Amino acid sequence: MNLSSKLAARVAEGKPVRVGLIGAGKFGSMILAQARHIKGLHVVGVADLDVQKARGSFERVHWPREQFAATSAQDALASGRTWITEDAAALVACDEIECIIEATGHPLAGTRHALAAIAAGKHVVMVNVEADVMVGALLAEKARAAGVVYSMAYGDQPAAMCELVDWVNSCGFELVAAGKGMNFCPSYRYSTPDTVWDYFDFTPEQVASGDFNPKMYNSFTDGTKAAIEMAAVANATGMDCPVNGLAFPPAGLQDLAEVFKPVSEGGQLEKEGIVDIAASREPDGRTVLNNIQYGMFVTFRAPNEYTRQCFNQYGLMTDKSGWYGSMWRPFHLIGLETAVSVLSACLRHEPTGESRLFRADAVATAKGAFEAGDYLDGEGGFKVWAKAIPARESVALNALPIGLAHHVRLKRSVRRDQVVSLDDVDIVDDLDIHSLRQEQRRLLSQGAGG
Repeated sequence: MNLSSKLAARVAEGKPVRVGLIGAGKFGSMILAQARHIKGLHVVGVADLDVQKARGSFERVHWPREQFAATSAQDALASGRTWITEDAAALVACDEIECIIEATGHPLAGTRHALAAIAAGKHVVMVNVEADVMVGALLAEKARAAGVVYSMAYGDQPAAMCELVDWVNSCGFELVAAGKGMNFCPSYRYSTPDTVWDYFDFTPEQVASGDFNPKMYNSFTDGTKAAIEMAAVANATGMDCPVNGLAFPPAGLQDLAEVFKPVSEGGQLEKEGIVDIAASREPDGRTVLNNIQYGMFVTFRAPNEYTRQCFNQYGLMTDKSGWYGSMWRPFHLIGLETAVSVLSACLRHEPTGESRLFRADAVATAKGAFEAGDYLDGEGGFKVWAKAIPARESVALNALPIGLAHHVRLKRSVRRDQVVSLDDVDIVDDLDIHSLRQEQRRLLSQGAGG
């Protein structure tokens, strides 16, 4: 609770925290919306392949044009303005930039940018959960070896879940489950970019504004984003995904402690230490009472009778036995909060959540029956959804990670809901991501439960 005072001290020393942002989409726009209002935080440059779109993002979040008119990194450093470029490597090469925020959402690009930033001695705030779930444990290991921080993005749900898990462990409670809310029921699983807006209340004008990507929102709808984020949380906390993937049990605030405890105790978890989703829809589509659609939660157990009594005395929401309690954060504000990660990395040298083990994976799973010769279209598309499973299961299946499932050709047919294996597809790999994934398997032996 001292980041603002630490930043004020840096300002007094004439040393602003200088960052580079890669990706000026929705998340990047939200970061920019707040950055101008944080004294001492200087966005030196923003890199995006579509420079005109990036300029539009600045205008949409109310930056004066002159403030993002710097002509180079050096001009930005001298003037305090911001430089827009299509060259991410130029941002990474700028010595004065301390931290790179990777917000492209593209797993291969995100991995490439993170590796380059770590090699250049810069902290990395990885908004790109798609890259993190694929090779985050290895990237974090490389960052530690280089003496820099590799961090999840505060404001996004994985970092908030890691914060809640840390709270449970720091208080001496027994961690049982961690998760988030989500607008989901089983029929959503096969949503496509053509049908996705049927599941949201956005107006046609909002959808047409340029701030809404149908594949991204479809990833939220069909459960893919949930799988990616929950697998990332498992890798960061040492928790496990359910063996058969996320179960999405419907649960409101009053139900969390009752539902998210082991089956042996009357709940719905296969064991303690599981990540999962509290669905905000019943299977028939009805809205769950007091749902936690936009929030994150943990459930935990009292270690002794005295603590159990205190749960009751202080109004904690518990299960019927009083032994299991829940704590939650009702909202998260995405990129509006990500400066917390930047400041934590630069001023405390601490991540706000960090993958440490290869404990879980998000793997491509067929939305229908497809024939050899068909092309998969990746996250949020028409062909696959992501299933979160223990890493040991992914390795045993030789599963195709969802991050590598974009524009790859099937070599043989797959059936609906089948986990697609690497043997089922032709992979074109310009980053040698498979060797990184193979190297990451070293971290599997340290604990890949299920």
